[in-house]
Amino acid sequence: MHAGPAVRGRFVSFLSLVLLAGVAPLGAQEDGGVTIGRLHYDGGGDWYANPSSLPNLLAAVRARTDLQAAERERVVMLSSPALWEVPYLYMTGHGNVRFSDADLVTLRRYLQQGGFLHADDNYGMDESLRRELARLFPDRPLVEVPLDHPIYNLVYQFPRGVPKIHEHDGKPAQGFGIFLDGRLAVFYTYQSDLGDGWEDPDVHKDAPEVREAALRMGVNLVAYAVGTGR
Repeated sequence: MHAGPAVRGRFVSFLSLVLLAGVAPLGAQEDGGVTIGRLHYDGGGDWYANPSSLPNLLAAVRARTDLQAAERERVVMLSSPALWEVPYLYMTGHGNVRFSDADLVTLRRYLQQGGFLHADDNYGMDESLRRELARLFPDRPLVEVPLDHPIYNLVYQFPRGVPKIHEHDGKPAQGFGIFLDGRLAVFYTYQSDLGDGWEDPDVHKDAPEVREAALRMGVNLVAYAVGTGR
């Protein structure tokens, strides 16, 4: 399903304003193509979960916006130079997350320089992720992202916030964030499982409307990450 003219227009207008303001998207390639970085983190969690999710999301970005996007994500570690070539850093998994002190320094710098981190709890990483984010920015606690934020309105409208893709504890899906100088730098999707919704249809056999909601939210995330890079 393609974005209609009004939806596509919102994205193009937003990105045009950013570029006119002299803000260059972090990690933009010479040919204008961008990709998502899948974070290979330490701690024992399955950082590689949902292997078909990011290629499908990138395909949706290409089909529904005027943004040139690669066909596949790039696997990056916080120690890798490739980190600085991706505007959108994605992490998921079911288990433990652990950042070294050196990793924290690098991730903090990446975010302060315009990078965007999306942590997508695949059920099981909540406790360790919150611990590590508290180490990352001790003076900036996670807060719930307001529903009028561009991340819920940039390309597609989400008046109720993050869509609920899979049930776990019967809790509502929530989007939490860490803001740096007014910019959403870290976005944490909790009790949602967006990555599951991005996977091939036969993996989880989600209803088409559920997958569509997940992909629409993902398109918003990519558009925001690229458009707000510094």
